Amino acid sequence: MEYYQSEIIFNQEIAPDIFLMEVTRNKEEIEPGQFFMLKTWRDELTLMRPISVYNVLPKQVQFMYRVAGKGTELLSNAKPGDAIQLLGPLGTGFPYKEVHGEIALLGGGIGIPPLFETAKKLKALNNKLTVYLGFKKELFAIDDFAGVADHLFIASEEGEEGYRGFITDLLRPEKFDAVFTCGPEVMMEKVWRMCKEKQVPVWLSMERRMACGIGACLGCNCDTIHGTVRACKEGPVFSGDVLVF
Repeated sequence: MEYYQSEIIFNQEIAPDIFLMEVTRNKEEIEPGQFFMLKTWRDELTLMRPISVYNVLPKQVQFMYRVAGKGTELLSNAKPGDAIQLLGPLGTGFPYKEVHGEIALLGGGIGIPPLFETAKKLKALNNKLTVYLGFKKELFAIDDFAGVADHLFIASEEGEEGYRGFITDLLRPEKFDAVFTCGPEVMMEKVWRMCKEKQVPVWLSMERRMACGIGACLGCNCDTIHGTVRACKEGPVFSGDVLVF
C-alpha cells in the first residue's frame, strides 16, 4: 500500500451535495468497506480526505461522498482529467466471506455508499440480501442497490418516498443470519442494541474523523472491550461483540 497518482474520469453531483467520483485504480485488491485517502493536486489543504469505496470496477474505483467541509468542497470542484493522489485501500472491511444465508444491510445517509460493494460481494456468494436505506430527504444510489438486493426498503425523515421515519423502524433483526450497518452513530447504536437483544451477529462501520488513515495520528479512536483502538487501522468495520457504546 502506497501513495499513487490517479486520474479523475468523472465527478458528478447526483443529489444535493452528494457526488459520485470515478478514478483509475491500482491493481491492489479492494475489500468492501475499505476506504482511501484522497487529495486533488489543485487542493491547497495539507491533509487528505478519507472516502469510502462505493463501487469497484476492473480498472476504476468509484467513491460517493457528501460535501461537508472545505476538503470535500475542493474535491467536488475537481474535473475529469484532473490528477488526484490516492492512498489505499485502507482499513478492515466487512467480513462478507464469514456470513451466509439471509443477510441484512442497513445504511443511513452518507453511510450508504460503503454498503454497495459489500452488497455485490454478498450477492455473488449466493446470499439472500435485504437492504434498508435511510435518508434525510433526497434519495441517491437507489437504482444500484435495487439491482443486487432481493428486497429493498427505503425510509426518509422528510422526503415523500418510502417509509416516513427512521430506517431502523423497519428492521427485524431476528429474520437474519447477520446484519451489516453503516451511518450515523446514533442509528448504528440502535441497530447494535436490536441485534444484541435478538442475538444476531452484527458488524458496524464506524465513521470517525481521520487525518492520516494509517494509524499514526490516533485521532480516530473507538472504544472496545479490548480498550481504545484506531478506526482507520483496526476498523473501520468492527464486530458488535467488541464495540462499546
